[in-house]
Amino acid sequence: MEYLKVPWKHDHADEPVWLYSEINNERWETRKVEVFRDGSTGYADNIEAKGGSKLSIKPLPTMAEIAKDSQFVPSLIGNDEFERVWSCRVESVRADSAVWSRLKS
Repeated sequence: MEYLKVPWKHDHADEPVWLYSEINNERWETRKVEVFRDGSTGYADNIEAKGGSKLSIKPLPTMAEIAKDSQFVPSLIGNDEFERVWSCRVESVRADSAVWSRLKS
């Protein structure tokens, strides 16, 4: 498994600003958490999807390919960090922004 944290630089109020993905060896997303500017979240896995989030319908590009678009600044994170983000996804549909501030740094 690979775990990505990707800040998305844009001005769209209805799009997430942080993307967290768990990716299998064939580059398919298995779990995803999206964090919006207002602190709300969306998430998806093979069982459920909330907040408008969905798993990708095709394998994700490599980190180098993602980074070619200046809107995205991908970085690898560990399983522990991803699990912290994943566990916070259901605490509230509108997550406390302080929680997300700690997680994204």
